[in-house]
Amino acid sequence: MSRPEQNLDRKFTYKDYLTWSEKEQWELLNGIPYNMTPSPSTQHQKIVTTLIAQFYNALKDSPCQVFGAPFDVRLPEQEKNSDDIFTVVQPDLAIICDRNKLDNHGCVGGPDLVIEVTSPSTLRKDIKDKFYLYEKAGVNQYWIIYPEQKTVVVFKLDKEGKFGRPDIYCETDLIQFEISRSIRIDLSEVFKEY
Repeated sequence: MSRPEQNLDRKFTYKDYLTWSEKEQWELLNGIPYNMTPSPSTQHQKIVTTLIAQFYNALKDSPCQVFGAPFDVRLPEQEKNSDDIFTVVQPDLAIICDRNKLDNHGCVGGPDLVIEVTSPSTLRKDIKDKFYLYEKAGVNQYWIIYPEQKTVVVFKLDKEGKFGRPDIYCETDLIQFEISRSIRIDLSEVFKEY
């Protein structure tokens, strides 16, 4: 198929997404394709790898699983068929505790926790577009990490299904929360110089 950005006069679906070149990384937000290339920075990858290791060790022998990008998360609205979904994201890190949401192509539905590590090219998408998509999909926690500032902003769904006022953590803090069990994430490890 031709590059999707050449056809922005239509909404694309997951079925279209599956035909695009595997040499490039794409996301689909409300039917609009976004090219994810170039590859993330070394700092970005170190942060994600450290978080995956901490979550993996904390969640062993629990129903929850941690996945790092590239990992397709399809966020359906009213669509009955997976091919018709208009939103496919590849969060930097996702934790899914409901194994019924997992299939051979990734996750269908909102993960329990999503983490995005910002970069200049993804900042707007992460703090605006994806924020509302994750909220609407019922993601319980959404973490936005600002590597340069060594800061993590944590949004949690409230009783009305909206992300409330965020908690903000800095490079020496511990983030403690419940997700199938009590977990502590040590940010001094996450932001350690590489």
